[in-house]
Amino acid sequence: METFESLVRAEFSPENTFLNTASNSLLPARTVTALDGAARMRAKGLPLGPLYEDVEAVRASFARLTGVPVERVATGGSVAEYGGLIAASLPAGAEVLTAEADFASLVNPFHMRGDLKVRAVPLERLAESVRPETALVAFSAAQSADGRVADLAGIREAARAHGARTYVDASQAVGWLPLGAGAYDYVAVVGYKWLLGPHGAVFFTVPEDLGGLTPLLAGWVAGEVPFDSCYGPVAELAHSARRFDIAPSLFGYAGLRASLALVEEIGVDTIHAHDLALADRFRAGVAALGHEPLPSPGSAIVSVPGLDHLQPRLAEAGIQVSDRAGNLRASFHLYNTEADVDRLLEALSG
Repeated sequence: METFESLVRAEFSPENTFLNTASNSLLPARTVTALDGAARMRAKGLPLGPLYEDVEAVRASFARLTGVPVERVATGGSVAEYGGLIAASLPAGAEVLTAEADFASLVNPFHMRGDLKVRAVPLERLAESVRPETALVAFSAAQSADGRVADLAGIREAARAHGARTYVDASQAVGWLPLGAGAYDYVAVVGYKWLLGPHGAVFFTVPEDLGGLTPLLAGWVAGEVPFDSCYGPVAELAHSARRFDIAPSLFGYAGLRASLALVEEIGVDTIHAHDLALADRFRAGVAALGHEPLPSPGSAIVSVPGLDHLQPRLAEAGIQVSDRAGNLRASFHLYNTEADVDRLLEALSG
C-alpha cells in the first residue's frame, strides 16, 4: 500500500522550493502525462471523444470531493463569469454583502451591474452584518491576500436566518480545507491552485432548483444532448447544472482528471493536516525571527507584513513565494516538507 510520502514523491520533483500554491500549484507527473497525451491526440487527428469523457469524470470527482450531487456541478473557465450570472439574476437595488478587500473576480461583477447595493464589511463582521434586506452574501472561504478563513458556519446560518443566498469563492480552500459545497447556494472553485490542475477550468455549484439563474452564457454544451444542440437556439437546456457549462478547454480537463484522482487518493483530510502543520511551523519560525504574521489560524496560507520586498531576492535563491497587498505570502501544500519551511526561514533570517 502506498503511503502519503511515496505517492507525493512519485508525482513531484520541483527544481526549487515552491511555496506558492495560492498562486498556482505544481503539476503532478501524471497530469503532465495526461496533458501530453491529449495534445498528441490532436496532433494525430484522433477523435476527441475521450477528452469530453474527461470533463464528465472531472465533474464527478469534484462532486465527490465537495459532497454534492454531480447534477449540481457546472464547469466553466473563470470565477468572474459565474459571478456575472449571479449578478444578472438579482433585481435592481438588491443588497450584496461582501468582505472588505476580497478578491476582485468575486466582487467585481456585482459592482459592474451599477444598480445593486454592494456593501463591504470586515471579514470578521460578515455574519453579524447580514440583515433582512440582504439578498446575497458573497465571500471567499479563505482570503487570497492573507489566508484568513471565513466563519463559514456563522455566515451560512446568518444568511439562512435572513433569507439571503450565499455565494462562496472557495478557490483558496477546496483541495486542502474540507468544505461541503452543498451547504451554500453557489460555490465557485478554480482548478489550478489547491486542486493541482492546469489553468482553464472552474467548477460552479448551484442549488437543486438551479438558483434562479438564467444561463446567459449557454452554448451548445449547455444542451441536454450537446451534440444535438449545435445549430440554432438550444431547443432543450440541460436539466442539471450543466446548463451553466461553458465550452471546455479540453486539454485542461484531461490533466485535471489525473490531478483530482491524486487528491482523492490521498484524501483532503490528510492533506489538510499536512498543510496546516507546515503553515504552523512557518508561523512559529517567522515569529521567532521577530516578524509577526497576519492572524490566519487554521489556514494553509501565511502572510507576513513588511517583507514583500524580499520576494525577488527569494526567487533568485530558488524560493517561490508571493508578494500580495504589502505582505510576503507563503502557502503550503502536499508536496511541501519541513525542509522547505526551514529553507525559507533560513533565507529570511539572513
